[in-house]
Amino acid sequence: MSSDFDRPNTLPTAADPWTELRRHTPARIALGRSGASLPTAEVLRFAAAHAQARDAVHIALDVPTLEAVLRDDGWTSIAVHSRAPDRDTYLRRPDWGRRIDMESTERLRAAADKLAAAPIDLVVVIGDGLSAVAVQRHAPPLLHALRVELGDELHIAPLVIASQARVALADEIGERLKARVVLILLGERPGLSSPDSIGAYLTFAPKVGRSDAERNCVSNIRPEGLAPAPAAKRIAWLLREAMRRQLSGVALKDDSALALLAP
Repeated sequence: MSSDFDRPNTLPTAADPWTELRRHTPARIALGRSGASLPTAEVLRFAAAHAQARDAVHIALDVPTLEAVLRDDGWTSIAVHSRAPDRDTYLRRPDWGRRIDMESTERLRAAADKLAAAPIDLVVVIGDGLSAVAVQRHAPPLLHALRVELGDELHIAPLVIASQARVALADEIGERLKARVVLILLGERPGLSSPDSIGAYLTFAPKVGRSDAERNCVSNIRPEGLAPAPAAKRIAWLLREAMRRQLSGVALKDDSALALLAP
């Protein structure tokens, strides 16, 4: 004799009236229902997205591969490391991710001596942040697009690839290289629909101790968000205005969209 426990679940999956809106956003809307729960397929998609976000935080940046890709595109680079010796320490001690270690200090000092002949307008830092996956995938095309936008108008230092990096690490790097402006491309905190997003943070006259209010940020840079080409246009506009006005942060409003609309 069969019992209720032997019978297959025949509850119908109810369609959500917002289903049509799903094609406009990666957000988890219009998931439908199966009885009092979500459909199995949606539960599995959520679990997969959560796993991708966790992996993005813990996967290490492949510095040699990134260096090779950038070198093929004509960039030279310097590899540095924050004071956080490993990923676990980096996640537990954000303050250690904001300062470079002793070996990197010497490396930057040597680089600064070589660059002393001409003032540096811009140093670009590529930091793993909370998603090394993001910079591994999207930093090279973003840098290529930025170089197209800027042309030869700025004297740019060799790229600095920073491991276990927080945003403020760029302030010390820019100060040591005596750059007018520092730009850090950093892996942003992963979301459940965006595990590979880059944030670009720009600071005029970088030095240790700068606050977040003194930076400009362009976020969600990835093909599914703000694509590299329009992101590069916005960053280039901010760079030019930061140097023209000699400031950045809350004092520099991002009017790049208006500039693009001008005849």
